[in-house]
Amino acid sequence: MSDKLDQLFAMQSELNDRIFAKKDIRDREGKTLTMAALVAEANQAELGPNTKVNEWLGKYLQALDDESRELKEELLWKWWSKDHLDMQNIRVEIIDQLHFWMSLALTAGMDAESVFKIYMQKNAVNHARQENNYSKSTKNEADNQTVVM
Repeated sequence: MSDKLDQLFAMQSELNDRIFAKKDIRDREGKTLTMAALVAEANQAELGPNTKVNEWLGKYLQALDDESRELKEELLWKWWSKDHLDMQNIRVEIIDQLHFWMSLALTAGMDAESVFKIYMQKNAVNHARQENNYSKSTKNEADNQTVVM
């Protein structure tokens, strides 16, 4: 059985390809855009502002931001309220965020394996920061430079 994260990435890529085809979204050559084309572009050396990767990272980030707003609207901030959390919808909004998060990762040329690898490295950086009393005054992004795909 394949890894669950691999399955999720494959399913998200398939969904995105289906949407590109259904909405007739084209690449620079006039062919139907695919996640494979975005991944290939993401793995090029130099990417500027007029690339499909930049365009779709922006679109997926905007969608993720909107899903975050929708999740926030589900939360109860009035401590005096007699309302109750709608956990079913909260969970669905979190999965909506996951859809767009995975689309961002795919568009950046990442797959389940690279996400795992980068996560493990960044997690180690975050633990080291906690050991070293990380704060605004000691903030240094140099340790992030050690995180590589």
